[in-house]
Amino acid sequence: MFKKNIFVFLYTILFSSLALSSGNHLNLDKANVNVKDYASLQRGAKIYMTTCATCHSLKYVRYKEMAKQIEMVDSSGDILVDVVKDGLMYSGGKITNTVLSALSEDDGEKWFGKSPPDLSLVARSRGVDWIYTYLRTFYKDDSKLWGVNNIVFPDVAMPHVLLNYQGLKGLSEENSHHINLKLIQQGSLNEKEYDLMVLDLVNFLSYVGEPHQVERKKMGVYVLIFLSILLVIVYLLKREYWKDVK
Repeated sequence: MFKKNIFVFLYTILFSSLALSSGNHLNLDKANVNVKDYASLQRGAKIYMTTCATCHSLKYVRYKEMAKQIEMVDSSGDILVDVVKDGLMYSGGKITNTVLSALSEDDGEKWFGKSPPDLSLVARSRGVDWIYTYLRTFYKDDSKLWGVNNIVFPDVAMPHVLLNYQGLKGLSEENSHHINLKLIQQGSLNEKEYDLMVLDLVNFLSYVGEPHQVERKKMGVYVLIFLSILLVIVYLLKREYWKDVK
């Protein structure tokens, strides 16, 4: 009986995780992020600070480390402090500070029904495809407080903060696996430009979720090379040791 309960428990967790990662069984669009594209990371950081940081913090990220890792530096490797402060630090503070939201928890609950979450690990918990699809699938819904709803995250409390860029979309067609949207109010960007903008933002959040992933992957290559050489040496030692054993 105990084993059966454990099996049911593990199955429930696995099923719930798969349902969450699938975006409510909808097909998620592929986000081709590249955390080595520093120009994209810099654009994504600026987008985040101008549209997201008002409500969402990045409590595990410091401006100074972020600026260095996304290469906001001069030719000698020194951080461009003035550029960082002017381009990213709209709420002021020190460059050694973490990225904190100006919105208090009480105000967040008052305005949105719940305090907006910290987004430091959202790319790891939700996945970059989920975020990419989510930010591109808001649609007009007059029954909601902010006049919009979302396909990937139904009844989300967040307004469409990128509305001015994307424009307003409405539902066009729906089936069990795919929902089509049609543009009913033009934004300042066309569809391709908006998708690229969102991709830069998602790329930045991917970096934030694991700031040292480039170094980790580079180190992984060296480790594999070392292990391959070690394997050859161990094999040759084994042959030498056992050659006289019959």
